[in-house]
Amino acid sequence: MVQARGPESFEPPYEELNISSLRRVIAGRMLESKGSIPHFYLFDTVNMGEAVRLREELNAAGGEKISFNDIIVKAAAVALESHLECNVSYRDGRIRRYSEININIAVSVEGGLLVPTLRNCERKSLQEISTEAKTLSLKAREKKLRPRENAGGTFTVSNLGMFGLEGSFSIINPPQAMILTVGAIRKVPVVEHDELAVGMMMKMTLSCDHRALDGAAGTGFLVEVKKMLEQPKRYIL
Repeated sequence: MVQARGPESFEPPYEELNISSLRRVIAGRMLESKGSIPHFYLFDTVNMGEAVRLREELNAAGGEKISFNDIIVKAAAVALESHLECNVSYRDGRIRRYSEININIAVSVEGGLLVPTLRNCERKSLQEISTEAKTLSLKAREKKLRPRENAGGTFTVSNLGMFGLEGSFSIINPPQAMILTVGAIRKVPVVEHDELAVGMMMKMTLSCDHRALDGAAGTGFLVEVKKMLEQPKRYIL
């Protein structure tokens, strides 16, 4: 209902809308996260030139089409395997270190955002990750995710590149200790071997729970992700 301004009110006219149950859950979880988790942020820029070429080669060969998000998910999973101190959550004064690397991917749906879970990503090929991500994303948009498919994540990847944005400082998905946000891949001038060149650059931001880990651990993980993405044939195939 549109409300008219009262004679002594300076608030503009408005329409008050009911919110969906999904939006109510998101609001509660984000308030819990931002209100109780001490966030700190790390960010860097990665040259995605080799990842772009790898994706083109794989997709030209036929089979399951690989997205940049699939490559990023796989890189994060392999990096977490080497940095298990980051595959954790803070619970009641203790740290839980998980033996599975289960990555949530952010999927925009009507009325909000869902984060289906890709399980054991470190053990899966890019093709397997791609197939599963497509299936779960479709189920999320159709609101057909089973409880197991929407739970059990140990890390989250949020990709804003599809919207053309450079990046964001994302709120951690509790009870996880980290969320990696990536932006669009853009052609920008870079200096390579003291010469000006065109680079395919992407910004990354890592939001971390300072109760569970410190800057050194988060930095080590983010540097590892960057290495994976800049040399994907060597590390993630």
